Amino acid sequence: MFVSTKQRRIATLARNNRAMAFTSLNQYMDYNWLLQAYQLTRKDGAAGVDGQTAEMYERQLESNLLNLLDRMKSGQYRAPALRRVYIPKGKGQKRSLGIPTFEDKIAQRAVAMLLEPIYEQDFYNCSFGSRKGRSAHHALQSLRSHIMRDGGQWVLDVDIQKYFDTIDHSQLRQFLARRVADGVVRKLIDKWLKAGILESGELSYPTMGTPQGGVISPLLANIYLHYVLDDWFIRTVQPRMQGRCSLTRFADDFVMVFQNFDDCYRVERVLPERLGVYGLTLHPEKTQRIDFRVQYRKESKRRGLPINFDFLGFTHFWGITRRGGFAIFRKTAKGRVAKTLKSFNDYCRKDRHKPLSEQYAMLNRKLRGHFAYFGITGNLKALKAVHHKVQLIWHKWLGRRSRKSYIPWEKFSQFLKRFPLTPPRIQHQYYQGHQLVNQ
Repeated sequence: MFVSTKQRRIATLARNNRAMAFTSLNQYMDYNWLLQAYQLTRKDGAAGVDGQTAEMYERQLESNLLNLLDRMKSGQYRAPALRRVYIPKGKGQKRSLGIPTFEDKIAQRAVAMLLEPIYEQDFYNCSFGSRKGRSAHHALQSLRSHIMRDGGQWVLDVDIQKYFDTIDHSQLRQFLARRVADGVVRKLIDKWLKAGILESGELSYPTMGTPQGGVISPLLANIYLHYVLDDWFIRTVQPRMQGRCSLTRFADDFVMVFQNFDDCYRVERVLPERLGVYGLTLHPEKTQRIDFRVQYRKESKRRGLPINFDFLGFTHFWGITRRGGFAIFRKTAKGRVAKTLKSFNDYCRKDRHKPLSEQYAMLNRKLRGHFAYFGITGNLKALKAVHHKVQLIWHKWLGRRSRKSYIPWEKFSQFLKRFPLTPPRIQHQYYQGHQLVNQ
């Protein structure tokens, strides 16, 4: 039986039996299941504590997968420690990642493939992160639609402090028990939750949290917030509101929009208590209430109050359409622009002595990645600014390859005709043309 057929069967059972806890999920796991898990696992990712790469694992792929399957089902599988690394987060901060071994990634992927068909039947439409067929751009479009359609005037821009590090294991187990009672699957998840973390040669064992970097971590984090936040908002909050309201969540980033101030104020007061019950806290500086009424934006700005908000790397603000009406527009957030330019500057500085063709290929690759995400209607000005500044950065560092490497801008302009950087391009057409309101 094909893996997709098995997943459809699981999904049908979950959809038709909303209160059922699955007791025999592991029966669906066989060699073909693990083979597909292997195929879905990134082959160019960083190696774990054992240093094993995808190429090394593939040399005896069939025997390795059969051995892994036997250990997973018999309970003999031991979750290896995670290798901790840090990546830049912005504003000088760093985000910690836990890198599993390649085989552990396959095992986590296999279990995630069992759980996803179940929870896709339970998750609400307000959740967009780490779900098939849903992306950050779907979340952005949904948020805009809610504000425009529902008359959203008050915004709660919420940030959970160190979310992935503070997930309560006992609470997560209780949530999982509602839908998953398979002993094999539950024991594997417990092993991953308890897996050690290796950092600077020292091994530690966390008592809470699910490390970012693990294949199954985004799904577990989604399950946790589904019960803590989404289900509470849909079932408890919305029915008690006087006006319309909405929730848009992408992983641990979420925004609540309200038509009525009293509704917004009530939820703002009760939200810290709700999250606190499950061991979560709001970031005191990044969580804020915004008066998003278009007619009061000038008054709010005069009083020094926020009139815009950031979500998923974009600043959201009111603008004027070509027909003279008001609409929601997005531009690249300042912090993301700064992070992007720093990345380009670091690359050009470190690799300025490499062949020009190699630098050219890498810069274009990075620009295409930036435009692929931030290339939405209304954001062309910001894209052009990044494109121009990347040219300046490249010019600066090419001029520092040696003492005699200074290149006049006129000569560099001719050089760019031979090596033209990828031009800005709008790739996500949300709506047609606009004229910005003075910010």
